[in-house]
Amino acid sequence: MALGGGTFTAQNKILPGSYINVISTARAGSSLSERGTVALALSLPYSPAGVLEVTTAVLEKNSLELFGCGYTSDTLKPLREVLLNAQKVYVYNTSDASTKAQNTYATAKYAGEGGNSISVRIASDVDNTNNYVVSTLIGNIIVDEQSVAKTGTTSALAANAYVDWKAGVALAETAGTAMTGGETEKSSGTASEQNALNAFEAYTFNVIAIADSNSTVHGMVKSYVSRLRNERGIKIQGVVYNTDADDEGIINVVTAASERDYAMIFWTAGASAGCALNRSLTNRVYDGEYTPVVNETQAELEGYIQSGKFAFHKVGDDVRVLMDINSLKTTTDEKGDIFKENQTIRVVDQIANDIAVIFNTKYIGAVQNNATGRALFKADIVSHHNQLQDMNAIEGFTADSVTIEPGDERGAVIVNDAVTVVGTMTKLYMTVYVS
Repeated sequence: MALGGGTFTAQNKILPGSYINVISTARAGSSLSERGTVALALSLPYSPAGVLEVTTAVLEKNSLELFGCGYTSDTLKPLREVLLNAQKVYVYNTSDASTKAQNTYATAKYAGEGGNSISVRIASDVDNTNNYVVSTLIGNIIVDEQSVAKTGTTSALAANAYVDWKAGVALAETAGTAMTGGETEKSSGTASEQNALNAFEAYTFNVIAIADSNSTVHGMVKSYVSRLRNERGIKIQGVVYNTDADDEGIINVVTAASERDYAMIFWTAGASAGCALNRSLTNRVYDGEYTPVVNETQAELEGYIQSGKFAFHKVGDDVRVLMDINSLKTTTDEKGDIFKENQTIRVVDQIANDIAVIFNTKYIGAVQNNATGRALFKADIVSHHNQLQDMNAIEGFTADSVTIEPGDERGAVIVNDAVTVVGTMTKLYMTVYVS
């Protein structure tokens, strides 16, 4: 993260790195990095502190250990929504939990009210009457069991992933001693959300979202995405709820869900991150667990498209994505209408991120800035773009589409790269002549 990056208006950068502008061309009238990663900040009643990497397999197997509830719990619905289409999600718990639940024998592993669902049961071991079986339970589910001598104390118990045993407490039979005192509070400020954004900066992801209906929080996402895209050269997109924006890096979801107004950002974030470069989310069926509120007229839906709003609508019995667009409304010669399409942004972001990685890891300080070195760099760019063309993400690309020249400074190189993004079919204009 120490290398320079971002866009440029003049060749005056100080840090070594990759400075890449992506602009529209005038028109009439090496390997690809993987996609599919979401950064999600949300308030949870129980979890480890900091950033936690979660996949579907991890969520299914370790939900009790990590979050204190089962995989099918409503608490984990946002994560299930994201992981319907994403490969993994970086989770940051924005709750301000500071108190761990505890009982006579142990303390919950993590802070938060979720720890109150943990209990300890001690019963005589039917296979060894000199021992107790000490069970750790979450709700009615036994998550850890071990046999220890009745004459022993909690110090004889092995550590587990759910509780920290108190030292030297005598064991006695109990049908279940519940933990109490765990608290989860969410402050009215935005310090936790800012901590999440700061923590995510050390990770690589495609899309970021914060689970909140607070417009201030979504404004923080907008500023964060803009800074990373334009100042750091890190091409990500942010998903916000009903927050006005005019930025290709921001997807503004305006469809509410009956369960909680902003809930559709979860599916949208996962689907946007996981969408292939040669695909679009336009007309994609929503297959999540929430109930979208979709009752707009055609005129209202047209207004959504014209104002850069990502919406869902009813088609027969299905709820589908209206159009896979971002919030960009103001177009220029450098950013035309094509930049409103998220498929375009995914492709150009992939190019910018991948070429920056190639240059930063393979060429900086290692390859001479002469004709041979520049030819090697061009060959890597051409190879990368040929992969995009093979998968029909771009078209009409040839080696001549890339030129590399020496820059104003001895160590600088100037790359001009022309690509045409392939769009999916969205409109049919058909005339049938009958005789």
